[in-house]
Amino acid sequence: MTLVPEIDGERLLGRLDAFARIGATPAGGVNRQAFSIEDRSARRLLAELALERGFAVFQDAMANLFIRREGTDATLPPLLIGSHLDSQPTGGRFDGALGTLSAFETLEAVEDAKVETRMPIEVVAWANEEGSRFAPGVMGSMAFTGADISAWQSIVGSDGASLAEELAATISALPEATLRPLGMPISGYIELHIEQGPSLEKERLPIGVVTAVQGTRWLEVSIEGAAGHAGTTGLAYRRDPMVAAVAAMHRLQTTVMPLDSSARLTVGRVTAKPGSINAIPQSVAFAVDIRHPRVERLDAIEAETRQVCAAEAGAQHCTAMIRRSFDMPGAAFSPDMVKTVEEAVNSLRLPHKQMISGAFHDALFLARVAPAAMIFVPCREGLSHNEAEYVEPAYAVTGARVLLKAAIAAASLDDSRHCSGRLIAMRSVSSGGGRHSCLPPCPCTNKPCSCVLTALVGVRKMDE
Repeated sequence: MTLVPEIDGERLLGRLDAFARIGATPAGGVNRQAFSIEDRSARRLLAELALERGFAVFQDAMANLFIRREGTDATLPPLLIGSHLDSQPTGGRFDGALGTLSAFETLEAVEDAKVETRMPIEVVAWANEEGSRFAPGVMGSMAFTGADISAWQSIVGSDGASLAEELAATISALPEATLRPLGMPISGYIELHIEQGPSLEKERLPIGVVTAVQGTRWLEVSIEGAAGHAGTTGLAYRRDPMVAAVAAMHRLQTTVMPLDSSARLTVGRVTAKPGSINAIPQSVAFAVDIRHPRVERLDAIEAETRQVCAAEAGAQHCTAMIRRSFDMPGAAFSPDMVKTVEEAVNSLRLPHKQMISGAFHDALFLARVAPAAMIFVPCREGLSHNEAEYVEPAYAVTGARVLLKAAIAAASLDDSRHCSGRLIAMRSVSSGGGRHSCLPPCPCTNKPCSCVLTALVGVRKMDE
């Protein structure tokens, strides 16, 4: 008799509770920052659970953790499913952990039912997704897809700790995990995550099928004026950078997002110098976070920001300087993998919508080297990176059910949907960076796969 694989909701929710106790905060959240003792404890618990089930456990030089269940065709690269286990200092119980533990529950459900998949399936817990202790974030997935990790060896964390030392200690703390090279061919990637926004809850939808991750840019704006006495300097004699900054922020808030529903513009940090209550500032600096799915719109919003800041500074006889400090291109997910997820949702007869992720995730980088997709579930009031973060148990289990269906479908395909013309990551450990590699003929199509060049900011598809 063939068993139908099913998510064990009680087991999954129990695991979420158990992992939430690792780094638990008094307010009900989690402090499990990357490469900390708490992070190592969570990695160990997951590895022990995997070894108890007879799964193989691996880690790489960036402390990405992999749990493997074999498929029937050893020549096929694995399908990866997972997320991360690290958290913000005052993070929630579900950010990352829900995706990682649902992926492990998926692997257990498949094993419980003795279901055979053509491709191996590997659960992955990416290292340092949050970046709260060691910046930048998403280190693990960036390294896996080609970033040169040697550039990070001198990084010092927010607590003064050495990244190189803490990373080495984290790897050494789990000797049961076989060390494997950093980066490998994969067939695809699916990630379950909380939405980290309010739309699914507001629309009473249990599932979001994510089609893309929007791009992000950070602009550092500095407006220079002239310091002066607050009581003796009349309006005609002022060169006030604060007035210019406030006017620029107001103009941008009334144009960028109201005229483009896909755009996001946020000013999250403002600094005035010298910062005295009774002095006109000499300078005002503020940071602008802009986001959009399309790079041409990011360019246009950045150009508008530069023009508006210059104009408002000039109106106050000040000068404006703008520096781009961060540029993360967006990525569209594979239409075929998105279709696989949507078919899983439809098979369960769940209401849902397609959506674009406003936050960046590990899937952003995996999408540059392999077919990828994401599944969102609602979180209460859209709260995340917050100790009050909460996901209704029914939503957590429903998300895992979709992941299970999609993963089995993706790992069992016998056609070319995940192979022909796909970008598959290959990394050269000896060179310490990305390289392009011609893979052998695809076992599904018997045609050559694409050559790809993986790099930190994307991939370039070469001629076959």
